[in-house]
Amino acid sequence: MYTDTVLRNKGLNVLIDNLGKVDAERFISLINHDTFDYTEWRKDLFNNLSVKELSALAMQEYKNGDK
Repeated sequence: MYTDTVLRNKGLNVLIDNLGKVDAERFISLINHDTFDYTEWRKDLFNNLSVKELSALAMQEYKNGDK
């Protein structure tokens, strides 16, 4: 388990690597100002996928590595 500081830094780096600095900041701003409930969103995220489909997606992401 990471410390809060390390987790924040790693998360920010993931956002910057994938979105760029401007859109990463925009994303953080949107999340902070929205009434977005991550827990509720996560519950429904993969509802329409079977276990096999979800496993295939996870394996593909793993094969793609840290791109």
